[in-house]
Amino acid sequence: MTEVDDWRAALAEAGELTGPVTQAIVETHGDRGQRAIEAVSERRVKEYRDFTVVVGHEDEYVVEDGACTCKDSEYNLDPDDPDAACWHAIAVDVARGVDEVDEHDMWYSDVRDLL
Repeated sequence: MTEVDDWRAALAEAGELTGPVTQAIVETHGDRGQRAIEAVSERRVKEYRDFTVVVGHEDEYVVEDGACTCKDSEYNLDPDDPDAACWHAIAVDVARGVDEVDEHDMWYSDVRDLL
């Protein structure tokens, strides 16, 4: 079991962001973990019919099956490390773990066309 598996299991058991769970996320992911927790607390994880989206500071990022459309994922993360994740992907895991995903009964592709 990896450190990521550990905090995910602890989060699933607690069902909330307890001090130890938060600490484990930040210890595992550093600044990315902190940013993910902030995004969840600000309800910036959105679930649409077709995609899960995290609202970042400059854009919105699609997260699908742990993969993200952000530049951090594309350029900075080791593709051979299954635990490497950008803060957007971490935020999706955390939001789902604490049932804090902002659900929208519409297609993101339709919303994105309006932006």
